[in-house]
Amino acid sequence: MKIPSPHASGLLTLCLCILLQACNPAMQAYKQGTKKFENGEYDLALKDLKKAAEGNYETARANFLIAESYRLSNRYREAIPYYEKALEADAADTDARFQYAYALKAAGKYEQAKEQFAKFADNPNASKTLQERAFREIETLKITDRIAQKKMEVTVLDLPFNTPGAEFSPTVLGDELVMSASKKEKVYKNNGQSMLGLYKIKIGEQPSEATGSPTLFSASVFAEEANEGSPAFTPDGKTLVFARGNTGKRKGTVDVDLYISRLVNGQWTEPKYLPVNDSLAWDGSPAFSRDGKTLYFASNRPGGAGGIDIYRTNMDASGRFSKPVNMGKDINTAGDEMFPYVSPDNKLYFASDGHPGLGKLDIFVASRSQGIISIENLGIPFNTPQDDFGFVFYEDVENGFFASNREGGKGDDDIYFFSIPQEEEPDSTILAQNDPNSPLNPNNPNYIKGELKVVRYFLAGTVLTNTEAPQPIDSAKVRILADSADVELSTLVTGDEGEFGKYKLEEGKDYVLLVEKKGYISKREPFTMDGKSIPPIFLNKVLTDTTYRVMVKLDNLELNKTFVLENIYYDLDKYNIRPDAAVELDKLVQILKDNPTLNIELASHTDARATDAYNNNLSQQRAQSAVNYLISRGIDASRLTAKGYGERQLIVQNAKTEEEHQRNRRTEFTVLSY
Repeated sequence: MKIPSPHASGLLTLCLCILLQACNPAMQAYKQGTKKFENGEYDLALKDLKKAAEGNYETARANFLIAESYRLSNRYREAIPYYEKALEADAADTDARFQYAYALKAAGKYEQAKEQFAKFADNPNASKTLQERAFREIETLKITDRIAQKKMEVTVLDLPFNTPGAEFSPTVLGDELVMSASKKEKVYKNNGQSMLGLYKIKIGEQPSEATGSPTLFSASVFAEEANEGSPAFTPDGKTLVFARGNTGKRKGTVDVDLYISRLVNGQWTEPKYLPVNDSLAWDGSPAFSRDGKTLYFASNRPGGAGGIDIYRTNMDASGRFSKPVNMGKDINTAGDEMFPYVSPDNKLYFASDGHPGLGKLDIFVASRSQGIISIENLGIPFNTPQDDFGFVFYEDVENGFFASNREGGKGDDDIYFFSIPQEEEPDSTILAQNDPNSPLNPNNPNYIKGELKVVRYFLAGTVLTNTEAPQPIDSAKVRILADSADVELSTLVTGDEGEFGKYKLEEGKDYVLLVEKKGYISKREPFTMDGKSIPPIFLNKVLTDTTYRVMVKLDNLELNKTFVLENIYYDLDKYNIRPDAAVELDKLVQILKDNPTLNIELASHTDARATDAYNNNLSQQRAQSAVNYLISRGIDASRLTAKGYGERQLIVQNAKTEEEHQRNRRTEFTVLSY
């Protein structure tokens, strides 16, 4: 081997020093940017993460976080080139391509978006929930040209008081327009703009010519350290509900709630926290019904259709609110539904990115006729590939306001005035054809030539062995259960090819498939119709049959066969059952109940830190803790054996990171007898 000369060694050392010095600022910028990103300070994170990316430090991750910072601060178009760089550098986050596709859609690049959604849907490691949304987006993108063809003869004007900041959520109070606007002195670290408050401006005789600068709505409804927006008033103008949040006291979207203020002796009272809020959710976008007795609002609380849903609650004469009720799956989708508004003719207008639309948030109107709820996209010029939302009428149903961050505006969200020209009243036949709810209207998506479109949904599937080369399992029983009550709805039996079906499904229902076969471990497979209903606009015939297929893999019932329980992890030096572990242990409880002859050993393993004796004792305590949990859930103790293996069976040898150590801190079960 050639020995380097002292000169060569010195030169090598100098080069290494230069490289380390060059790398260090990029590394520091990456760490600082990541920390700011995790704190939700996206605008501040961008500066540091761009330095890291320019310094070629963690290029894939840095570019992905830049793109996410733009997306999470509602700047989708700016995110596109950074998603591209992240994907080119093989970004590890499987959701990156979905968000990239969505950003392309928001920029109106429909063909490219469709291609990226398809690539995401083909990824076997992708989130099932996002995969289903990707499939829906692909179908929507096939008909964007149809949606774009719907153009109303409407005049839309950008209002003079708009600024490069944000103005949105317009609402009419007497002769004033009250809105959300970014005008406070404090800067919001999420997007770098001034924080939001409630402001007002005189509408005047010509609403489209409202000039001057909006002034503060009320000193009583003002918190310098918070964002405040989306004002909603009762018809008498004496009660205000609005959203307040992003104070920094809690991370993320949970720090947004609804507040109420009342007009007393000409002054607005100190806002109070509304009891309808979910303290662990985002609650916003309030609106009152025309009689003021119902409050509509948007929330991402658990139990919804997915994303942000619209809810309603009733207010009694004393001002107390009832328990909020979800508006249902005709309105709510797996995407976001927000900014509800009830018009003078009692139709519900709202913004959604889950119903078929042109881009991000589109404005829709929901109306009911003969018990059927119709959802209609307002089309162009109300909707664009960007966010369009906050629709309200002014005085009648021919003029009004809405908000949008469309191209050609002053900056961020702007408020627009619209005017629908009056037409001479046509005869009754033409009226029926023009009524959006009429079966005779050719643009009514629920009908074809006056006949109601109907979809029949079915479930079918295949049962296979859970082996490297899966084989069909014949004569397996597939019990269809109602998820909510565990009531058996039907029993199907597989044929020679392991196939079963068909079972007729109901829209919006949840099911469980309990699959049984002698010599195999019985298994439950959930199936939901949530988000799987086909919007009428996609249907081209009166009757459509659609079959959803599932694949269930069964494990052979063998002595000494071991199964790893996913996500049964323990904190360092602890043996208590964490909430996330309880969820997984409940699945084992169900397996043991579905396989009543199964006796198992529950084995616990530690990481390699601490002494052998300590780890043996700790792992035995962990195994016993898991066994005790199973017993508390109704499993006979005689079927369970606890065994601690300490650090004798590590998955990751020489583990260094906390994630690697946690993989070693695992729980398994082994079949002892059956």
